[in-house]
Amino acid sequence: MDANELQGIAKREHARIKPVIIRCCSATGCLSCGAMEIQNRLRVLCIDHPEIQIETVGCMLLCGRGPLVEVSGTLYEQVNIEQASAIIAGDQSKQLKVCDLSHPFFSKQFPIVLENSGKINPERIESYIAVGGYTQLLHVLTAMHPQNVIEMINISGLRGRGGAGYPTGLKWSTVAKMSSKQKYVICNADEGDPGAFMDRAVLESDPHRVLEGMTIAGYAVGANHGYIYVRAEYPLAIERIQKAIEQSRQYELSGNGIFGSGFDFKIEIRIGAGAFVCGEETALIQSIQGSRGTPSPRPPYPAESGLWGCPTLINNVETFANIVPILRQGGDWYANIGTAKSKGTKVFALSGNVANAGLVEVPMGTTLRHVVEEMGEGIEVKAIQTGGPSGGCVPAELLDTPIDYESLQRIGTIIGSGGMIVIGKQASMVEMAYFYMQFSREESCGKCIPCRAGTVQLELVLSRILEGRATMAQLEQIKQLSYMVKEMSLCGLGQTAPNPLLSSLKYFENEYLELLQKEENISCQ
Repeated sequence: MDANELQGIAKREHARIKPVIIRCCSATGCLSCGAMEIQNRLRVLCIDHPEIQIETVGCMLLCGRGPLVEVSGTLYEQVNIEQASAIIAGDQSKQLKVCDLSHPFFSKQFPIVLENSGKINPERIESYIAVGGYTQLLHVLTAMHPQNVIEMINISGLRGRGGAGYPTGLKWSTVAKMSSKQKYVICNADEGDPGAFMDRAVLESDPHRVLEGMTIAGYAVGANHGYIYVRAEYPLAIERIQKAIEQSRQYELSGNGIFGSGFDFKIEIRIGAGAFVCGEETALIQSIQGSRGTPSPRPPYPAESGLWGCPTLINNVETFANIVPILRQGGDWYANIGTAKSKGTKVFALSGNVANAGLVEVPMGTTLRHVVEEMGEGIEVKAIQTGGPSGGCVPAELLDTPIDYESLQRIGTIIGSGGMIVIGKQASMVEMAYFYMQFSREESCGKCIPCRAGTVQLELVLSRILEGRATMAQLEQIKQLSYMVKEMSLCGLGQTAPNPLLSSLKYFENEYLELLQKEENISCQ
């Protein structure tokens, strides 16, 4: 493969495009409500319409309104199979529901990670190449020194999108400086937060973007082997990333001597059984090695001693998906988006009490209110839960808080991997805290006592509060126990497990007191 061949593939792909393209969303959300049946029906109806092309594409963002079908710039929502003939005929009188693309949900998106989502066929490498895919890899391998690549990532200010927000360039630099002959790159696709589906959507919609980012990272840090660790609950993502790997091998865009540069990079998939703790770096490494996924004390960090004791670079799906546009547009371009300390954009999975549930990509620094009320059309918003089981619940009064690492941390929550659940006014915040504590207790690996025993006791006290069997003393006990679990747990699961509980206590303590008052009234009768 060389530059001319890459351009030739792009030209052939553009030449196959017909005058009318009907794009059908084939991401998990739409497939779950019959999108494939509609797509198959459209293909049958198009036999007599040679000017029409039916194209499978990835997520079209408005996941709560599927199946979604786009025709020449018009997006139809909640399409059923009876409406297929009307779509082919261009007849909008058949009660076809048209999405308002001027609505803030669409117009306020800032697509960087999601720029190809809903536009290209994720199952065809040619579709990715036609929009410039693998040209940055070609440029990097033929015209850039590894250190120059790392410098570009440093200039961009990109921070890891997996939750911790560690500077990506600094992590790459650390791995690059290690003198080991064998190094690894791992893409952490073990997205386990309830309500989070950002990484899944990227893998289903634009898998080659992730592969290209990983390969560039491998070149920059001196690694020749990469792994994508993805949970088994993502069968479509697994299928598409495996197909993408096979296609990249066929076109010699992975494997040996990529673009004739002498650089080798092999990528494999490893499927996890779904343990939430395996999202933690050291537990993930143990799982890839075939051991039970439990965390290990740090240091040493994976960048120094990771997979099989070798220096290992670990970033999540969204982080790798940012690499290509940063190299294409420049580090300064990316650094000018967002805030002083939180650069670029962030993808969120917006769900809960909103009219528009789906994927939202906005610049860092955008307020919660902008996302929840303007884009999502939040319904009777009581609170927002961000960061999954590691995050917190904050009241609607704080919706004007900017979305960046530091601002959210100040109000008791985190960005996390990007889940954003809008909680309605009828919801019980005590029940919400109980749900997340139950999740953390079930997902604890049990290696350290503070997490193994502490989450059990926290769940027990929360259940007593909900049942009206707790006392004021136990409310104080739950606070002390939460801080013990945070301070003494071995890994991030235990260290952050009390966050939903502590944040709900901070902002909604009256709901806890009301349940305790019921118990005291009963005892007086």
